[in-house]
Amino acid sequence: MSAEQTQAILASRFEELLQSGDTAALREFLDDQNISEVAELVDAFADADTTIVTSMSIHRAASVFKILDISSQKSIIQKLPAGVTASLLNELPADDRTDFLEELPSNVVRELIKLLDPEERKVTLSLLGYPENSIGRLMTPDYVYVYANDTVEQVFATIRKYGKDSETINVIYVINEKGELIDDIRISDIILSDPHKKVEELIDGRVIALHPEDDQETAGEIFKMNNRVALPVVSQSNKLLGIVTIDDILWVTSEEFSEDMQKMGGTSALEEPYLDIPLLKLYKKRIIWLLILFVGETFTIAAMSGFQQTLEHVLVLSTFIPLIISSGGNSGSQAATLIIQALALGEITIQDWWRIARREIKSGFFMGLTLGLLGYLIVTGGHYMLGLFGPHHATVGLAIGTALTGVVLWGTMMGSMLPLLLKRLGADPATSSTPFIATLVDVTGLLIYFGTAYWMLRDLLA
Repeated sequence: MSAEQTQAILASRFEELLQSGDTAALREFLDDQNISEVAELVDAFADADTTIVTSMSIHRAASVFKILDISSQKSIIQKLPAGVTASLLNELPADDRTDFLEELPSNVVRELIKLLDPEERKVTLSLLGYPENSIGRLMTPDYVYVYANDTVEQVFATIRKYGKDSETINVIYVINEKGELIDDIRISDIILSDPHKKVEELIDGRVIALHPEDDQETAGEIFKMNNRVALPVVSQSNKLLGIVTIDDILWVTSEEFSEDMQKMGGTSALEEPYLDIPLLKLYKKRIIWLLILFVGETFTIAAMSGFQQTLEHVLVLSTFIPLIISSGGNSGSQAATLIIQALALGEITIQDWWRIARREIKSGFFMGLTLGLLGYLIVTGGHYMLGLFGPHHATVGLAIGTALTGVVLWGTMMGSMLPLLLKRLGADPATSSTPFIATLVDVTGLLIYFGTAYWMLRDLLA
């Protein structure tokens, strides 16, 4: 049975229980499902979202709430009674609570923070105090720590006592009396050790730590390179402040990917699911880039106007304008997509710019040469088979083939170098979206095309 069929059956059963009004049966049904399945029910039955939340234990409700999209979370909080909202927010892990609150208006955040217990309020305000998109916003203070002179048996006792409230027990942290981080130890190493062995005997000194001001995206690369499920976060004085787990990093990576795809499509990043965004807001997000691209494309008018006389003498050149500019734009967009993806995955850095340039010059030249040869064959073939392109078809074909080679090479170089330049300037490489690259290459490509044609056909224009 497929996942879709299973979810359809669950939805049907949920609807029956909802209509029956049997709260005990509804609670039992929800308790039997995975939290991801309950979250899908919340999405499918938006009108019953608060019923679902209040039908579960507060701990389970918090587990479901934290994996919902922001629009569903906002809807639930708006409709829940203050007392239930307080219990739900207090039950949420500190990092997930912070992640939710930072999406809300400041006046709403102030009211919700008042509902938190003193200790949870203190932790939340501390996390919200870190810069946006920093590791501090993802950090949780819920972890298990031990001391170097503890025995393995004492470590297990500590895990049994505090592990339930910890974000993870896959990694145990070793600190000294000052709270400074000494090392982190995988739970598997502890399990396989003699109960009487000291923790200090398990320390290897290869701890990797983050700082609260570190960028979230950079931290994701550290997780990936070191194959970690959790990493400690320390202050400048090496005091252990909290930990960050892989699930939070995966959420960040997913959001970054969505933002990059939207920017590469020529629109501002959308913070909400598409169907939940008001039409006016969607219009504002998209029209800005369209206006910028529109203004950019107007320069093609200036480029064509400058070669009006050339076009009047050799009308066949105008026939190939769409082919020329689309080839350049496509090659630029293709190169930009590859470079942006490689930057996001950490496969290349700004320091690799010369290696990238050399590769793109070669590939751009050979791709341009291939398309240029094809363009030449189209002109000559069209002449001999259909009688097109006039008596000077060979010269015209050579001009078009040469221009295609130059435009594709130029587009490839622009598409590969612009993301690196933006990265060097501290901007988001995805801002060099494919429509932007295409527009830029359209204008410059026309100049290359007409300039090449004018130079090669100057005897015909005399």
